[in-house]
Amino acid sequence: MKQKIQFTQSMRWYGPNDIVKLSDLRQAGCTGVVTALHHIPVGEVWPVEEIRLRQQQIADAGMEWTVVESLPVHEGIKTKSPDWPRLIANYQESLKNLGACGIKVITYNFMPILDWMRTEVSYELPEGSKALRFERLAFVAFDLFLLQRPGAEQDYSPAEVARASAHFEAMDSDARAALFKNTMLGLPGSDVPFTPEFILSTLGTYAHIDAAALKNNLKDFLQAVLPTAEAAGLKMAIHPDDPPYSILGLPRIVSTAADLDFLLEAYPSTANGLCYCTGSLGVRADNDLTDIIDKHGERIHFVHLRNVKRDAAGNFFEANHLDGDVDMYAVVKKLVQVMQETGNSLTMRPDHGHQMLDDLQKQTYPGYSAIGRLKGLAELRGLEHGILNAL
Repeated sequence: MKQKIQFTQSMRWYGPNDIVKLSDLRQAGCTGVVTALHHIPVGEVWPVEEIRLRQQQIADAGMEWTVVESLPVHEGIKTKSPDWPRLIANYQESLKNLGACGIKVITYNFMPILDWMRTEVSYELPEGSKALRFERLAFVAFDLFLLQRPGAEQDYSPAEVARASAHFEAMDSDARAALFKNTMLGLPGSDVPFTPEFILSTLGTYAHIDAAALKNNLKDFLQAVLPTAEAAGLKMAIHPDDPPYSILGLPRIVSTAADLDFLLEAYPSTANGLCYCTGSLGVRADNDLTDIIDKHGERIHFVHLRNVKRDAAGNFFEANHLDGDVDMYAVVKKLVQVMQETGNSLTMRPDHGHQMLDDLQKQTYPGYSAIGRLKGLAELRGLEHGILNAL
């Protein structure tokens, strides 16, 4: 009997300072670890010795590191700044070094300035666990009255501005402080929050960059780095926008099925692929997640499985992995079929998890406490096992 191909089960680890230890991930059943060299400034080269050191730390814990999440793309690349040639050369050098060390997949994103965005990182669910949530009205209030972005009111309808104003007036000082803190978390893996001065000044560099221009810059980036990735034996996997629509008036260009079509056509090679994130893509009701797999299954190189509960107003929270508006059974079944057809195991991680049980008393990076992710991994492993047995 032909052996059935399964997911390579992994979790994200933020390095030696992560409160969640490698031994915790191993006990959860992981065979792989997804991580990055967060201590190296964005835009600088990742040296071979630093890569090998991180690999050895993970190997000593009984697991392997073959997927980078993420090799960040500097803002100067996204805006095509005068420093673009140097930044591209550094990115190419990092890719060469990662390939030489046996890394297989490089995750990245092309979201301007901000990474993933939530307005609430401790949204209490009925049973007492805590989830991540995005409330559109709260974010509009942040944009208008806390960040005070010049011209922000032009991006919203008069009715939405009025509702946001009333919402902000009803918030006490603690609620306003919490909203400000949550929206200014900073890049994943960093304990340095954004500042209004940084965001407002960086926004100026995007003043003349609309969605079409940003797509052209993404295409230029792909054409510059993918030959290097191919030569190094690497596959690139772009993470979708989170949330998958414009925020702060900035274009977001990896949000829809049409965006994915553009991306993959911009450099038609299997090295140019996707980090298939059900949580990001699933926020939009017009994204058909199984159709994306049918169309681009062979270009999916890394999988984030996460569920969301959304509404028509643009609000959503992160639900249990098998609940919410994403049909996780249909998604996993499609991905399992892709693996059998290609003969390749996809690295999968349970993306985010609820803060629960003992972790409610711990300070962890939002979405990355241990027990909630263990619960999600266990549920997803069981789902995959049932699907495989039914093949």
